[in-house]
Amino acid sequence: MLFRVYAAETINKIAGLAAEAPSLSLEFPCRAEALFTTWGMRAYKKEEIRELFPDLKYIFYGAGSVQSFALPFIKNGVRVFSAWQANGVPVAEFTVSQILLCGKRYFDVITGEKGTVHGNYGNKVGIIGLGMIGKLVCKMLSAYKLDVYAYDKFLPDEEFEKLGVKRADLGFIFSECDIISNHLANNAQTRGMLDAELIKSMKPDAYFINTGRGAQVDHNALYEALCAEPKRTALLDVTDPEPLPEDHPLKTLKNAIISPHIAGSLGDEVARMGEYMCEEFERMIKGEAPLYEVTEKMLEVMA
Repeated sequence: MLFRVYAAETINKIAGLAAEAPSLSLEFPCRAEALFTTWGMRAYKKEEIRELFPDLKYIFYGAGSVQSFALPFIKNGVRVFSAWQANGVPVAEFTVSQILLCGKRYFDVITGEKGTVHGNYGNKVGIIGLGMIGKLVCKMLSAYKLDVYAYDKFLPDEEFEKLGVKRADLGFIFSECDIISNHLANNAQTRGMLDAELIKSMKPDAYFINTGRGAQVDHNALYEALCAEPKRTALLDVTDPEPLPEDHPLKTLKNAIISPHIAGSLGDEVARMGEYMCEEFERMIKGEAPLYEVTEKMLEVMA
């Protein structure tokens, strides 16, 4: 995976920017000042970091979430950068494509149930969470004549205006929107946030899309809601647990369409993340402001 994220061209550029040729091995204690890594980055305790990485200043993570390892490094004064925004691009593309297909009731072909066809002109779409991915979805949807509502309790009204979307609470989005897409950050506060009361209030033929995290959704309530109204459809790219056990009730339903967590970077798309980190490294060398640094404060709300 390392050499797919950091393609030969990207490695050569990093080598050209670095004071010394990059090493492709990791020996301890590691005297490197900058570490380029990706999925599979292991966690270290704060005390281990001082011993094993005495000279480390920067970690460039060519992948998404850094929650599993970042905090002890940051507390040790190591600056952490993540390509999570690069990984968000294909998620947003995937989501927008699903929203447009939902407007055409495309997935009714799979479920065998026919809901009301609104098309993609003035259709009501609800976006839950306006983090980087949620914002990018809204920007992409601006190319279409849709009626977009969004929920985000942290974002000021002017940000909603910039995105061209209307502020709404979760109750409105679940009960009034034809298509609902979840992009909440994954943290303790959002776990189980999309509960039975909200899910059961969905329109009888609404679509629910989840490319956020499965733990944010009450899966039992979703199962019951889909059983109660067979014209409702859930498109789940993430679940809890992941993958779902083979005997999970949702797997018995035609109107629960479960994809194997493919919204993020796949195939050659992963090379975008290596490029982002190489560009961030160049900014640091030139003394320019970074774009993708992760702070301790950000970890409180990031996925």
